[in-house]
Amino acid sequence: MSLRGDVCVVTGAFGFLGWRLVKLLLEEEKMAEIRLVDKHIQPHLLQTLLDCRSDTELSVFEGDIRDADFVKKACRGASIVFHIASIIDVTDSVEYSEVYGINVKGTQLLLEACIQENVVSFIYTSTIEVMGPNSRGEPIINGSEDTIYDCTLKFTYSKTKKEAEQRTLQAHGEVLQNGGLLATCALRPMYIYGEGCRFLLGHMGDGIRNKDVLFRMSLPEARVNPVYVGNVAVAHLQAARGLKDPQKRNTIGGRFYFISDDTPAVSYSDFNHVMMAPLGFHIQDKLMLPLRLLYVICFLLEILCTMLRPFIHIVPPLNRQLLTMLNTPFSFSYQRATRDLGYSPRYTWEDARKRTIEWLASELPKERQRIQLNNIIE
Repeated sequence: MSLRGDVCVVTGAFGFLGWRLVKLLLEEEKMAEIRLVDKHIQPHLLQTLLDCRSDTELSVFEGDIRDADFVKKACRGASIVFHIASIIDVTDSVEYSEVYGINVKGTQLLLEACIQENVVSFIYTSTIEVMGPNSRGEPIINGSEDTIYDCTLKFTYSKTKKEAEQRTLQAHGEVLQNGGLLATCALRPMYIYGEGCRFLLGHMGDGIRNKDVLFRMSLPEARVNPVYVGNVAVAHLQAARGLKDPQKRNTIGGRFYFISDDTPAVSYSDFNHVMMAPLGFHIQDKLMLPLRLLYVICFLLEILCTMLRPFIHIVPPLNRQLLTMLNTPFSFSYQRATRDLGYSPRYTWEDARKRTIEWLASELPKERQRIQLNNIIE
């Protein structure tokens, strides 16, 4: 089912995934208009999109998704919303009200705008972290949408993403102003990597400061299955096509789907090494300290930061929940997305790895220069 002639809204359009999705839409679908919604416009990314837009109109909506009037304006006359924008925070460094406002309130305002403005399809970008892992570090290996898992979420990020996902799925079947029905679905990607991944850049910077040795924060056996950003964009396109198809709409609507690909399962730390070993980086053989001792240190740091909170906001670089996430085997299958959405990874592991390494190689000199300059200033 083609999206030809449709008007779509992409929130977070200049982010890591959002920009990649817009580029894919321009390359594969002759849409009437794509509306780029973001709080901050990045001119160099916009120019790249303008260079490949063909006959599709690109409209820029710069603003805050917590602004109801702004959101309604962005959705007016649209038929599809890809809601990607969110605050990603795994260290709880951002105030709860800010994270909740963007991740939950922003999603709710978008859903309400869809109903008021007769937008028929809504695809929500969720995350694997709405599933866990739980504080006990219980593993899931090759899980599915039917996997039952006992988890009380700890991160503000994962809790707000979970609530936003639930609101999205509950809105499926809501009656629009014109009498039509809203169809929604949610995609849960694994850890997303690829060109532009700020987490990979951050780990590379840490490795440079550590004399080209990457820190090991994950046990080798704590395997996860990251997913390439290009394949996540393809999954979003397939979801939109599916929601437009009358025969698939009721099957997909109101459901969530795990999105992974054929990237080999490996620990987070070892994945960093796989990407950066060709650039001359090594990795620590063992964790810096025994895992249990790290938990104790994190616990003490959390107590100290809580005591100091009335006077100063200090965010420790590591907390117990993050340590659990980094050291819990947690992998999922994309079989149901294949069955219902028609999704299949477009980029092989070899291609995804090559593209990511080439991008990291291009960033390496700039990162070394930036760190060297900071050292001089300090």
